[in-house]
Parts: sequence; structure tokens; C-alpha cells
Amino acid sequence: MKKTILLAVAASLALGACSQKARDESAQAGDTIAADANATMSTAANSTEAAADKAFGSAEATLDNAGDAIGNAAGKAKDKTGQTLKDAGNTVSE
Repeated sequence: MKKTILLAVAASLALGACSQKARDESAQAGDTIAADANATMSTAANSTEAAADKAFGSAEATLDNAGDAIGNAAGKAKDKTGQTLKDAGNTVSE
């Protein structure tokens, strides 16, 4: 980044001795460099956002699966406890 700024400063100082055509070409080159930097930053930001979305989606799915597993285990425990109490009641009745 500092090199780019120094290059731009050096180029602008050199422009004083250049023709109008050279100035225009230098300005166009500067615009191209700025556009490339913006495109690179935009791509990096989009890639980071996509990675975060994927990670959060994966974490959400994992938590959903864990919640389902806990719910299933609790349901099975409830059923077994209920059956055990019925069996105990039947044994006492006999």
C-alpha cells in the first residue's frame, strides 16, 4: 500500500515535465490501479462473508441435530420410565 502511494506521488511529481498525453496515460494507469485494488478488496470481503455464512450455517445445523438428539433421548427416557412405573404398579396390584 505504501509503495503504491509512493509510486503515485513520484508519478505526480514527474507529470510536471510530461506532455498532456503522458499525463492522461498516467492518470488512466492510476485509475486502473485503484479499480484493481477495489476489485480485490471486494472479492476478499465477499469471500470472507461467504466463509462466515458457511461456518454459521454449519454450526446452526449441528445445534439443531444436537437438540433433536436430546429430544429423542428425553422421549425414550420418558417412555421407559412410564413403562417401569406401569410394571411396578402391576406388580403391586398382583
